[in-house]
Amino acid sequence: AVLRPHCWMMVGHCAGLDGRMRIGDMILANSYDRSDGVLDNLVPMEKPIPPIAEVQMAVTDALRRVSGLSGDELRKRLRTGTVLSTSDRNWEWRAQSDIYRELQKSTAIGVDMESATIATNGYRFRVPYGALLSVSDKPLHHEPKLPKSAKKFYQSSKEEHLLAAVRACEKMAEGPDQLHSRKLRRPVGEVAFR
Repeated sequence: AVLRPHCWMMVGHCAGLDGRMRIGDMILANSYDRSDGVLDNLVPMEKPIPPIAEVQMAVTDALRRVSGLSGDELRKRLRTGTVLSTSDRNWEWRAQSDIYRELQKSTAIGVDMESATIATNGYRFRVPYGALLSVSDKPLHHEPKLPKSAKKFYQSSKEEHLLAAVRACEKMAEGPDQLHSRKLRRPVGEVAFR
């Protein structure tokens, strides 16, 4: 944040929660369920972390160009939704009743450990942010990430996933002044270093 980047992007993997998802589908986070506890004392939980439309559009357009998909095919492959970020590395091994009780309170379509922290820090320091995640497993639908399937997933998905993120960042770099969303402006006293 001290370097004052124009944008930062989380590129990673997540567990898919929707049974209709396929391994390798993409999730473009448009909200974050903060269950990681990392920045709770700096950004109160009641403060919403909004999606940044410019980042959302750049990533969607980049994946369209990289994958060659459009319309319904693109919508099936790229989902937007809430990502639950947890600090519990082994969340899927908890009792099923505990998991379902927690997920009933959420609209999450994916679970990871980092996205909410990245977005919350972006909100905190007024740096536009986004998260493009690839579904690497579906533990609640009997598709855990086992060594053989994980290797196959990484080999088949990493190029398209990373290339979409890189192309989105290149596009946003063409007009960084357009990234400074009104959603990140303070009415009083702007953040230092900008």
